[in-house]
Amino acid sequence: MSTDSWYPPSVISSPSSSRPATPGANTPSSFGTSRPADRPNTLSNVSPAEAAGIIAVLKDKSVDELRKLLSDKEAYQNLLLSVEPVKTQNRVRDELRNETLQLARENLEKEPRIVELRNQCRIIRTSELATAQEKLHELERKKEETLKYYSPSSLLHRLEDAMSKTEEESETLHRQLLDGEIDLSAFVQKYKKMRYTYHKRALTHLAAKTSAIG
Repeated sequence: MSTDSWYPPSVISSPSSSRPATPGANTPSSFGTSRPADRPNTLSNVSPAEAAGIIAVLKDKSVDELRKLLSDKEAYQNLLLSVEPVKTQNRVRDELRNETLQLARENLEKEPRIVELRNQCRIIRTSELATAQEKLHELERKKEETLKYYSPSSLLHRLEDAMSKTEEESETLHRQLLDGEIDLSAFVQKYKKMRYTYHKRALTHLAAKTSAIG
C-alpha cells in the first residue's frame, strides 16, 4: 500500500497487528496526531460524551480501514461528516446563516424608506430643514445601530457573553451545593439545564465562527 498520506510520516507508522489497538494509554496520542498538521488542535473542546461517540465510530474498524483514514482525505472527510456532533454543528451553522440572510434582507427593505425621507428633506429644506434633518439623522442612527446589533461580530460577542454568564451561574450553583445551600436533586435539575444551554450556545458560536471563516 502506498505510504503517500496527507498526515505526518510519524502518524503513518503503526504496529503490524491484525486488529486496531484497544483504546488505552496509547490511543489518545495515536489518534490525537492523526489529523493534518495544519488543522488547529481542538481536542480540548471535545466533551467526554463526544469523545466516546468518536471512539465508538472507530473501535470496530479494521486496521486497513484505519490506515485508509490516515491516507485517504476523502474517506476521512466522509467519516468526519457522519459524526453526530459535526452534523449538529453544520445544521446550526446553516440555521444561523439563514437567519443572518433574513436579517440582511429586512435591513435592505428599510433602504427605500430612508431614500424617500432624503427626497422629502430636499423639497422642504427651505422651511423645515432643521426638523427634517433631525428626523433623518435619528433614522440613520437607528439604521446603523440595527446593522451593528445584527452584525456577525456583534452576534458572536453577545453569544460569548451569554456563554460566560451561564458558566458563572453553573459555578455559583456548584458552590451552593458544596456549601449545603441546595439539595442534590434540585442541583442536578438546574445544573443539567444550565449545561444544556451552555453547550447549545457553544455549538452555535462554533458554527458562526466556522461560517464567518468559510
